[in-house]
Amino acid sequence: MEGKIPKPTIKRLAVYYRCLENLIKSGKETVSSQELGTYLNIKASQVRKDLSYFGEFGKRGIGYQTRRLLDGIAEILGIKRTWNVCIVGAGNLGIALANYPGLSKGGYHVKVIFDNNPAKIGMKLQNGLIVEDLKNFEKVTKEKEIHIGVITVPAESAQQVADIMLSSGIKGIINFAPVKLSIPKKIPVEEIDISLTFRALSFQISTQKNQ
Repeated sequence: MEGKIPKPTIKRLAVYYRCLENLIKSGKETVSSQELGTYLNIKASQVRKDLSYFGEFGKRGIGYQTRRLLDGIAEILGIKRTWNVCIVGAGNLGIALANYPGLSKGGYHVKVIFDNNPAKIGMKLQNGLIVEDLKNFEKVTKEKEIHIGVITVPAESAQQVADIMLSSGIKGIINFAPVKLSIPKKIPVEEIDISLTFRALSFQISTQKNQ
């Protein structure tokens, strides 16, 4: 099913999930597509279209039961299961991600972090993880049954790290390096270039100034 669904829809599902969590915490039991759209600055028709890919969640005139919709989206996104994660690159970003408690709350458990810098190998992180030698990647990731690999190395090293991940059986990759990776289509990849987000925001600010 996932291959037929637009990638922006998958990304919006994660946003719907976070919004629904907050609505449930506030005691709201039902929500309409119009309300969801208003909360998230998305058209109600887009909300309905996104959810229609996965069946019928709501009833006309009543809307969606927040708990049922949350559970349904959790099932779609694979949030109901746990995922073991590894990080390659024990720099500031890699360490920050490894120590971020929000990942484990979402079912994504960082089991190991790697680096090839002798000065960093063996270093103990705030959460108790020990930085492992990248040379031992395949052995360690198989022992810890890692599903997802996160790349937080410089651009010039990212492809080499991706190749190591692929040859070791990693199922999906999140790449924070500012470079496009050459990856087989069957392997899901999320490219996250933080600088692009800043550029998009600065453009919006500049546009507002000129209005």
